[in-house]
Amino acid sequence: MKYVIGNDHGGIDLYTPIKEKLEELGHEVTHVGTDGKDSVDYSDFAQKACDKVLEGEADFAILVCGTGLGMSISANKIDGIRAACVSETFSARMSRAHNNANCLCLGARVIGSETAKMIVEEFAKTDFEGGRHQRRVDKITEIEKR
Repeated sequence: MKYVIGNDHGGIDLYTPIKEKLEELGHEVTHVGTDGKDSVDYSDFAQKACDKVLEGEADFAILVCGTGLGMSISANKIDGIRAACVSETFSARMSRAHNNANCLCLGARVIGSETAKMIVEEFAKTDFEGGRHQRRVDKITEIEKR
């Protein structure tokens, strides 16, 4: 699978551990985030990463800011993106299995690198279950069209 990672200055510290975990799992990784600690706007990087997913250049986006909330709010404004802000593995698994999330948002000031790697692994190894969950995801898509 192909992943794109977008991060702002608050999320820079989790970029490398996430990238390394994804590569260890056999995934291809592209980075569209900032490389420094100078203040930047998370919404810019959410847009860049999500565009890669929508254009088919990546299968999934992982967005990291201080809390994950700004990235999540920004990403969920984009039609076709289902972003989940999580801080533990169960929600990461359910975001894929039940919600068909295509964007994972993490907070570097909320979780450490080891937890981030566990969350990313759970997200990456979980498939969408479809079935009754597809109907619900379809309803989300209908909401986007309003």
